[in-house]
Amino acid sequence: MAQDDDSTQVPDWEIPANLQPDPEDYGFDLERTLKSVVGLRASVPPDAFTAGTLGTDRVGNGVVIREDGLVLTIGYLITEAETVWLITNDGRAVQGHALAFDQISGFGLVQALGRLNLPAIEFGDSDALKVGAEAVMAAGGGRAHAIEAKVVGRQEFAGYWEYLLDNAIFTAPAHPFWSGSALIGKDGKLLGTGSLILQQGDGKRRMDMNMIVPVANLRPVLEDLLTTGRVAKPPRPWLGLYAMEGDGGLIVGGVSEKGPAARAGVQQGDRILALGDDDITDLGTLWRKLWATGPAGTPITLKLNRDGSPVTVRITSADRTSFLRAPRLH
Repeated sequence: MAQDDDSTQVPDWEIPANLQPDPEDYGFDLERTLKSVVGLRASVPPDAFTAGTLGTDRVGNGVVIREDGLVLTIGYLITEAETVWLITNDGRAVQGHALAFDQISGFGLVQALGRLNLPAIEFGDSDALKVGAEAVMAAGGGRAHAIEAKVVGRQEFAGYWEYLLDNAIFTAPAHPFWSGSALIGKDGKLLGTGSLILQQGDGKRRMDMNMIVPVANLRPVLEDLLTTGRVAKPPRPWLGLYAMEGDGGLIVGGVSEKGPAARAGVQQGDRILALGDDDITDLGTLWRKLWATGPAGTPITLKLNRDGSPVTVRITSADRTSFLRAPRLH
């Protein structure tokens, strides 16, 4: 199914010409490869669980990874999506189906419901990508929406929303339209999918960069996602807790409404001291210790400091996906 209206147009902006990749600098057909990157628009019902945090109108990108119209994107764009549109670089809009979302890696998959007639981009070796390597960060819209970038970091990334990557990719300069964008290596292969924009440094010297989810994280779970829509493992325990590092420890920045932590009485501003008998001082340790307790449904004990007083809270963890609307095929 195809459509052409104002709601499915490629955003009207361009990367400055001096930052765009020059086709003559690459040993592959850059223009053809960039056709694989499409725009993506998703609409989510206002009563969806993630509507309050992620919004109901989500705009980003995806990349065609199979000739049949399978598109890889970042999962938060399509979580609980009721409708999805894929916008090609020549302005065509094709309806898609939100096929799967992997909570662990953060990847999402969309299946085009009409013909995209676009080349699929091959997976590259993101594990071999080193700091200093050159790449192209591309959004839907062709070369005018692509930027030459360098890998400026390979390290752990811990997200406040119960998310952890062991070896994330960080690139600069930052792409302004990063969500679901494609990181393409010098060999023309896909290395990862854009997730965030981050700042490093102080007010005098600040560097904006993108955090990229490596495509190596997709390889082990792709067939499971295509077959059943989820990874064939017991779901991880989820608390619905937003934690932040600061003031020498971990602070609860908020809790997900109706989530396990909220039901157990965890409050914004609580300082997290320990999970069970293990002292906790950083986000990565918190999430690893949480997931090591067992599958979703495992009881969790958090030791907190609330306004200077010790508080122990027992939380019955849950499967995050049980709070979400399932994808609906149109």
